[in-house]
Amino acid sequence: MEAIKTSWDFFQNQILGMGWLNEVIGNLLAVFGLDLNGRIGGSIRFFLYDTIKIMVLLGVLILIISYIQSYFPPERSKRILGIFHGIGANTVAALLGTVTPFCSCSSIPLFIGFTSAGLPIGVTFSFLISSPMVDLGSLVLLMSIFGWKVAVIYVIVGLVIAIAGGTLIEKLHLDNQVEEYIRNGKALDIPQKELHFKDRMKYAWEQVVGTAKKVFPYVLVGVGIGAIIHNWIPEDIIVRILGSGNPLGVVIATIAGVPMYADIFGTIPIAEALLAKGAQLGVVLSFMMGVTTLSLPSMIMLRKAVKPKLLGIFIAICTVGIIVVGYFFNLIQPML
Repeated sequence: MEAIKTSWDFFQNQILGMGWLNEVIGNLLAVFGLDLNGRIGGSIRFFLYDTIKIMVLLGVLILIISYIQSYFPPERSKRILGIFHGIGANTVAALLGTVTPFCSCSSIPLFIGFTSAGLPIGVTFSFLISSPMVDLGSLVLLMSIFGWKVAVIYVIVGLVIAIAGGTLIEKLHLDNQVEEYIRNGKALDIPQKELHFKDRMKYAWEQVVGTAKKVFPYVLVGVGIGAIIHNWIPEDIIVRILGSGNPLGVVIATIAGVPMYADIFGTIPIAEALLAKGAQLGVVLSFMMGVTTLSLPSMIMLRKAVKPKLLGIFIAICTVGIIVVGYFFNLIQPML
């Protein structure tokens, strides 16, 4: 048992967490005479380490996930979802969301396509909630920072929010709240040719390059903010605002994430820095969920597809779910 724990710790710290990279960067900066314990040296080390780590993990994860995703083009996903009914359909939709795009803005076109194809509105919303909030990439990235327990629980509760949210929207019979041009639209069912291994790898690599180009600026911004929080903002300020002494920390973090636009890769370094400074785990995870699920740009895009009433209900469901999850993690943090 001890050998298994040692092996896992090595995998988490040195493979996923790339602890060796942190040491290498620290040694290189020390050669140039930078004080790693000072604000400038510490910021540079944090920035270089997190940027390289996230981009390397991003490349590997997208390659794997995109290869899997090549088996689930929209037409096949639509057929799979059409087989199931009730909560089973919502569950499958939420699970399909884990192997689709990494941010809410790129999930919305798929949501529109599924809705135009005649899939139940609750099913499509389960997909829309799950896709940016929970994916295989978030599982691995969260594992590299917070450990496997937090990562697994995060994914499970994210799927629960997606399934429950989609089911509730279905029960409210809000089909008439989808814009008419989408309800009356017709999705083309284009036959998909069978791809070979080489074709799938080519597709996966194209996704790596395309996503990396799109995400890289946000990663830089996220890591930059994380470096400032980690090395320049006094710990007592973070603890006072987002620590256990403030019962509204989860609500503040959720609201603070809404104006931002990023995906899991851009929010991880900010979350990592906040946690290191004393923010509660639930507060940090609520911030991440708020950014990835309720970002202002994605809500503007979604408004083009649904009417204000449905948009408001969607935002309310996600907000309440995120806040509940935040307080739940704060409650169980001592046990993790």
